[in-house]
Amino acid sequence: MNRAVDSNAYVVPFEQLRMTDVEIVGGKNASLGEMISQLTRASVSVPAGFATTAQAFRDFLQLNHLSARIAQRLQDLDIDDVKALAVAGSEIRQWIIDAPLPPRLVAEIRAHFELLQKDAAELSFAVRSSATAEDLPDASFAGQQESYLNIVGIDQILDRVKHVFASLYNDRAISYRVHKGFTHAEVALSVGVQRMVRSDVGAAGVMFTLDTESGFKDVVFITSSYGLGETVVQGAVNPDEFYVFKPTLASGHYPIIRRSLGSKLVKMEFAPPNDVERVKTVDVESAQRNCYSLTDEDVIQLAKYAVIIEQHYGRPMDIEWGKDGRDGKLYILQARPETVKSQASGKLEQRFKLKNIAPVLASGRAIGQKIGAGPVRVIRDVSEIERVQPGDVLVADMTDPNWEPVMKRAAAIVTNRGGRTCHAAIIARELGVPAVVGCGEVTDLLREGALVTVSCAEGDEGKIYDGLLDMEVTEIERGDLPALPVKIMMNVGSPQLAFDFCQLPNAGVGLARLEFIINNNIGVHPKAVLDYPEVGPDLKKAVESIARGHASPRAFYVDKLTEGIATIAAAFYPKPVIVRLSDFKSNEYKKLIGGSRYEPDEENPMLGFRGAARYISEDFAPAFEMECIALKRVREEMGLTNVEVMVPFVRTLAQAERVVALLEKFGLKRGAHGLRLIMMCEVPSNAILAAEFLQYFDGFSIGSNDLTQLTLGLDRDSGMPLLAQDFDERDLALRFLLSRVIDECKRQNKYVGICGQGPSDHLDFAQWLTEAGIMSMSLNPDTIIDTWRTLAKMS
Repeated sequence: MNRAVDSNAYVVPFEQLRMTDVEIVGGKNASLGEMISQLTRASVSVPAGFATTAQAFRDFLQLNHLSARIAQRLQDLDIDDVKALAVAGSEIRQWIIDAPLPPRLVAEIRAHFELLQKDAAELSFAVRSSATAEDLPDASFAGQQESYLNIVGIDQILDRVKHVFASLYNDRAISYRVHKGFTHAEVALSVGVQRMVRSDVGAAGVMFTLDTESGFKDVVFITSSYGLGETVVQGAVNPDEFYVFKPTLASGHYPIIRRSLGSKLVKMEFAPPNDVERVKTVDVESAQRNCYSLTDEDVIQLAKYAVIIEQHYGRPMDIEWGKDGRDGKLYILQARPETVKSQASGKLEQRFKLKNIAPVLASGRAIGQKIGAGPVRVIRDVSEIERVQPGDVLVADMTDPNWEPVMKRAAAIVTNRGGRTCHAAIIARELGVPAVVGCGEVTDLLREGALVTVSCAEGDEGKIYDGLLDMEVTEIERGDLPALPVKIMMNVGSPQLAFDFCQLPNAGVGLARLEFIINNNIGVHPKAVLDYPEVGPDLKKAVESIARGHASPRAFYVDKLTEGIATIAAAFYPKPVIVRLSDFKSNEYKKLIGGSRYEPDEENPMLGFRGAARYISEDFAPAFEMECIALKRVREEMGLTNVEVMVPFVRTLAQAERVVALLEKFGLKRGAHGLRLIMMCEVPSNAILAAEFLQYFDGFSIGSNDLTQLTLGLDRDSGMPLLAQDFDERDLALRFLLSRVIDECKRQNKYVGICGQGPSDHLDFAQWLTEAGIMSMSLNPDTIIDTWRTLAKMS
């Protein structure tokens, strides 16, 4: 059957369109037609509608003698002159609004609109732009033209069509085309008229089929807020965030590996019928702010739709969705190619790292992975944007695509509001400008002209530091590295960096530190959570604030542990991820909220209440149980069986026997579902009685720092130079113990690795370990490539 769309037609129903029709109806409308015609059978629901064609737009300009007039007006325009750009854009838009639509176009719009209305006369519609150069794999054109929501009746539809036509010459659109190398005349505009989903009484948002910052491709990243999705797209709210792991989504396990509760302060809903403004923004009730805007079932269903769409198009996608509050169904509103991380594959990458730190003035969601610094320029209205000079740090309540002409000048961008999927964030990524969004009242916190450093190189959280800080930039070329006789694994503390780190060459994670998750993602002492609400009023308030959005403080603690472990496990799946149970010392636990209430004062916490002794104590066992519940959930409910469990600081065989029994009591039985238990070998008794300790464990991971200090009798935290110079993992006494441990593990055919920095600090030590038969070395991420290449040369 010949499906070709008549290129001379003025209006075409969505269901007749395919992706081959981009030149006729633009990327957005072609994609809507593609999904309606090809994915309905896969249960992907897309609201019906129709599109005006590029030919209709060109004929409209020609009949009104506007084509040559517009070309002449733009011919010598300097887009970096913000004032001149604004004057030219305003003039052109008014010419278009004042011009009449061709009678034939009006007639065809009326006819197709009547067909859409035939089942329900009270429907409202979205009128959106779709440029022929829009939603391309290397240029999103995100938010460059206008959209109009809750449009009712043919007269309003016809009026908005002209306004959408005019928006092709928005200041931002003119500037963006020049920036991307398009001539103005080659881009035409199609208008999409689409039935509206009643997300004004439901929820809406955006999802990507990869992680927007690292480019990790095995997750679906979903943002959501109450009301119409424009608040998320425009960056007017800090939305809820969800990460769904594709492999376990496919296998039928629970796939939501991480979530973050957004503030969701406002929502956009339909205005009363007689209002000139068709939508309005209202405050969200406090109770709703403290709840997630989607159920788990909704999140999982959206992720399934996202995977179907990605597989159909064969590339990572950027998708807008809405949940109808009346019928409860989920709908796909737009789908376009992701244009930043999907284009970076195989390229030389820059990694930014701060060399020193300073007081943090504000923080929010990091966009990109770069660092920028310069003087603060606070902009409170779009009319002030010309004040932004090259190298400034642009600070505003929120930005929208209108600001694109000056965004590219900025060293960094900081906003009060916004999420990682808003249009401004997409444009910032494309421009390569670091941005921190959703910082709260940052426009009042940062002083005009103050020198600051904006860091997006530390994970999900972006930070604004006081002053100009030193940074280093290294270049990394991804690719295969030479084979080694030993496996190179990685030490990972922050789940927020796992999606980035996993893209370095590695054989898995040799040390995932649970205490980092507790410190950074939870922040409260576990016993304060367990004792709630029977705690003091200040502590009670602090616990309630942190546990917002969760069933209880205890549920919050377990949930956040689960999410942190699952994120690291998913990033490296199916490679092994060895998770060390919490190894805080009492002085470190004391720094958590409520910690001083529960922790003893110890003269030497390094040799005190830590590791296995803490877990098996009657006082701490209920807190330890929460760690076990999280690990069991990750392995069994979420299907991430690549997680292995490591027990630190086991002093005696009696402790080993008791802690293994306690793990089994709490659901982590050695061998069940393939679970391996590893012991940190860091006390001399572990090496002396290696054969006996291995009766309880499936292998050792050597903690060279503690083993060195306890063997040589040195305090590794001592600042005395005379002691520091004697701290050396290569000492003969250490080599004697290490040889004993490695040989015993080999004899019993059990795992043995090392997770200290000794091998990367001393390459002769790394070579000795390799020759001794160590199976793996787990290193900090920033040392992996150099150490790997050096070891390859020595092999």
